Amino acid sequence: MSMSNNVAVWFEIPAADFDRATRFYESLFGVSLRREDLGPNRLGIFPYEQPALSGCVIAGPAYHPANDGPVIYLNCEGRLDDLLSRVESLGGSIVTPKTALPPGMGAFAHIRDSEGNRVGLHSAV
Repeated sequence: MSMSNNVAVWFEIPAADFDRATRFYESLFGVSLRREDLGPNRLGIFPYEQPALSGCVIAGPAYHPANDGPVIYLNCEGRLDDLLSRVESLGGSIVTPKTALPPGMGAFAHIRDSEGNRVGLHSAV
């Protein structure tokens, strides 16, 4: 499937403290976020392979963490339990524990990240 067939193409996770937020996601997923400055905004871009949906942690004057907006789900294929076991030690909290979805759809959980954003974690296995 080409990217032109995807409804979602990019996500941004607001951060009040950019360094704290990037450390949270780097430690949670075991990845490095690429830092970029874009005008008044700082971005920590999640790794991705082309073509693929990706996104970033972003800090800037127009970005404010929220608990009650849309929820994005980040892929943690086969690692949901492992990631959930680290959330609290990284400054986040578990909002909805691991919950099984209908057969063949895997499981999900909701967390609150270091900035107070509600984020979904999903694993198909």
